[in-house]
Amino acid sequence: MPVRVLDNTTPSQVQGANSGKTSFQYCSLLGVGQAFSGTQNVSSVQKDEAWRVNVRIQGCDLEHGYLCGTMEALNVPMADTPVVTFWEGEIVDTKNYTFFTGKWEATQEDDTRHWSKFSSFSPLMAQVESDGGKSLDLSNYPYIFMRWKEQYFVNVGTDCGLTIAGFYYICFSCSDGSISGFYYDPNSSPYQKLELKSTNDGRSGFSFSSYELQ
Repeated sequence: MPVRVLDNTTPSQVQGANSGKTSFQYCSLLGVGQAFSGTQNVSSVQKDEAWRVNVRIQGCDLEHGYLCGTMEALNVPMADTPVVTFWEGEIVDTKNYTFFTGKWEATQEDDTRHWSKFSSFSPLMAQVESDGGKSLDLSNYPYIFMRWKEQYFVNVGTDCGLTIAGFYYICFSCSDGSISGFYYDPNSSPYQKLELKSTNDGRSGFSFSSYELQ
């Protein structure tokens, strides 16, 4: 979700690595059309604040560790309309992507610090610190770790006073479809928490039919 600040860095294109052999089994709760609803805490030192958020999966290719979707922020104080962004995601599968980001101004220390905020990451910590988790088999792990990077605004201009320079560390539960995440941007408030639950109705949230994409 866009956050207010400070930096107009152009989002990098999603790129992958080619190590490892893990492929995830299909998870219907992460399939195209799945919708999620919840909040993102955007509190700062000066103010406690949370924005309502809807997310919809628009594409998913587990074989290549890729997914994409839209994120809709509903009660952004400085916006006259819900703010919609298009994002692309990297699935940490040790085949296409590891736990180390290697871009977007994130160091390995930043990666470890953010992943460690998910309790489900604890059993993987030692191996990740050793080799980025390249030797892990995550194909049947009950959680899927991802990075989501917003690429552009769909329905507002870049002069809207918000930034999408950062990205999300994401943990997805395969059992109930819940999503936890933390936003990382060196120029924004740290550890802005994203909490989403699957709506399971295929209707909540933004639909591509509402707007024209770039």
